Amino acid sequence: MSIKSDWAKGYSRKGAALYGLKRYEAAAEAYKEGLKIEPGNNLLKKGLEDVENAMNDEEGDFAGGLGKLFGPDIYQKMASNPKLSSYLSQPDLMQKIAEIQKNPGAINMYMQDPRIMQLVMGLLGLDTKVATSAEEAAEAMGGETQSESRAPEPVYEAPKPTSKAAPEPEPMEVETSEEAEKKQNRAASDKEKDLGNQAYKKRQFDEALSHYDKAWELDNTNIAVLTNKAAALFEAERFDECITTSEAAIDAGREVRADYKLIARAYSRMGSAYTKKGDLVNAIKYYQKSLSEHRTPDVLNKVRELEKQKKEADKEAYRDPKISDEAREKGNVAFKAHKYAEAVSHYTEAIKRNDKDPRNYTNRATCYVKLMALPEADRDCEEAMKLDPTFVKAYIRKAAVLFAKRDYMKSIDMCETAREKDVERKHTGEIDSQKYKAYAALNEVQSGTNRDETAKRAMEDPEVQAIMGDPTMQLILKQMQEDPAALKDHMKNPQVAAKIRTLINAGIISVR
Repeated sequence: MSIKSDWAKGYSRKGAALYGLKRYEAAAEAYKEGLKIEPGNNLLKKGLEDVENAMNDEEGDFAGGLGKLFGPDIYQKMASNPKLSSYLSQPDLMQKIAEIQKNPGAINMYMQDPRIMQLVMGLLGLDTKVATSAEEAAEAMGGETQSESRAPEPVYEAPKPTSKAAPEPEPMEVETSEEAEKKQNRAASDKEKDLGNQAYKKRQFDEALSHYDKAWELDNTNIAVLTNKAAALFEAERFDECITTSEAAIDAGREVRADYKLIARAYSRMGSAYTKKGDLVNAIKYYQKSLSEHRTPDVLNKVRELEKQKKEADKEAYRDPKISDEAREKGNVAFKAHKYAEAVSHYTEAIKRNDKDPRNYTNRATCYVKLMALPEADRDCEEAMKLDPTFVKAYIRKAAVLFAKRDYMKSIDMCETAREKDVERKHTGEIDSQKYKAYAALNEVQSGTNRDETAKRAMEDPEVQAIMGDPTMQLILKQMQEDPAALKDHMKNPQVAAKIRTLINAGIISVR
């Protein structure tokens, strides 16, 4: 509405939402605003009528309750009651009855007419003398009773006829007949639907569909018939017909303002049918439409699962090892030209085309190191090692990442792991080169010109502080000072070894 304030449907939707929240006054206001834009909009008129009826029902006063007696069958009741049948020939009374039918709360306006009072009593089954005219009714209700001690009833004057001719009453008998026919048709339709449901449960789908078709012929506003028929078509693996029937259910449901749950069910049927057809795009689309109507955990889980499947399907459709190799070669050219960002884009494309080749990850990791994007480089190395635990270059690249992080001891350890993986000794030179670099950097830290300054900076590190404050580590460090050979034994404990490496990297411990 804020985008297009003159769009009547926006007010209609808002009115329906407020109606569902039982905020009737606000709903009525929304419908009225919409009718200012489109005075002839039947949907807005019907919505306003429903809201006003709900407001009258909610009031729950005695008069409003009496107003409900004036239903579509009132004329039949009057005709069958000798004491009330004479009222059918009084046009002004028929007009009042019609007004009360439209708005049960309006009975308050007409209770001054004694004929309305006597009509109510007659409908309630209370025996009373019924007058044949307004004047006679006034006289009857105003006369004294046999008991002289009882105070007389107040006298009501019948409304005087105006100069204008009273409007002709609406042909309510026709409407009543139609209403009765609708009820009969709905009952017959529900009966056929139940028979269809029984056949459906027995997996007799052809029989079920026959009953559903009969049910729909009897009442084409019974939307549940179509959603049930769609379910039967789905089970019969007639998926295209299931989709068509579900669409028909949605269109028909919108026209009669069916429950949102029924609309959601129809959308869900379409999503299931498209899933069976292998059309994941449309399956997700219609499941999401179902959720927009009525959110259920079952449909939500289906959407999430299909989105995962679609992601994998898209990835598989994009896979092409040949194009992946071409992209990796382009990345190699860019890397040699020191265009590292460009190389990363080529290696990323190579991974998208073939995410099972560890070379794509290690090559990109090397670029990330050059760009000092160390967390990204670390993840690529881990992924490469996961894909192929024997891929030596993944461990060498990991050692380079650790070196860039200044974690020299871990870099040295990773070089040793790479040496173990290099069974054919093809990468000895590269491993030794990385290992010597790590040792050289470590020696530089440990034999720096200002060891006190190095130690001071290291002690500002929270991790180093925690290690140095650990009583167990204090005992181990004291033992290592007294007996340097004890280092080898302590390094066998992974947790202690990790802490010792941290202290060595920080320059707190000097190893020669």
